[in-house]
Amino acid sequence: MSFDRAELEEMKERWLAANIEAEKAGDWKPLAEFYTEDATYGWNYGPKKDFMAVGRDEIRDLALGQEMEGLEGWEYPYQSWVIDETTGDMIGLWKQVNEGTRDDGSHYALEGIQGSWFKYGGNFQFSWQRDFFDYGNVSALFIEMMKNNAMSDGMLKRVEKAAPGNLPGWYDFGKAPVAIW
Repeated sequence: MSFDRAELEEMKERWLAANIEAEKAGDWKPLAEFYTEDATYGWNYGPKKDFMAVGRDEIRDLALGQEMEGLEGWEYPYQSWVIDETTGDMIGLWKQVNEGTRDDGSHYALEGIQGSWFKYGGNFQFSWQRDFFDYGNVSALFIEMMKNNAMSDGMLKRVEKAAPGNLPGWYDFGKAPVAIW
């Protein structure tokens, strides 16, 4: 199945605009409408844990709700896109940047490569999404922010809640109900 390039480009533009609104509001749940009812959305959390949300409701409640709690004040500006109209694969490369700054004026930001690999499902909805990021750099950034008292109360609560690694949607590596990759 192939897709019209203009439709994929419009999907990308709709997605980018909705993300900007979600960042401003500090609420990513409205993005759930960009997924098919049976979509899946997952990522790897390092060597022992995977995350997977199955279906639009879990994507809203878990991936865009629970997993984004405490991330108010973060932006995810997309840097570049790769779009394949033959397969419907869309890869968006983004950065993760906090509104807070270090003593030198630079923003706390995740280093390395971060992105989302989407599978377009038609009707301006994704049927599949997998995020990728450098877990080591995430850990280093969060430790730096904790040492510098640069984490918001919401972010500190999020880290504390997530530390045991047993939140809904979190699975031991390789045990998610849908393959991560």
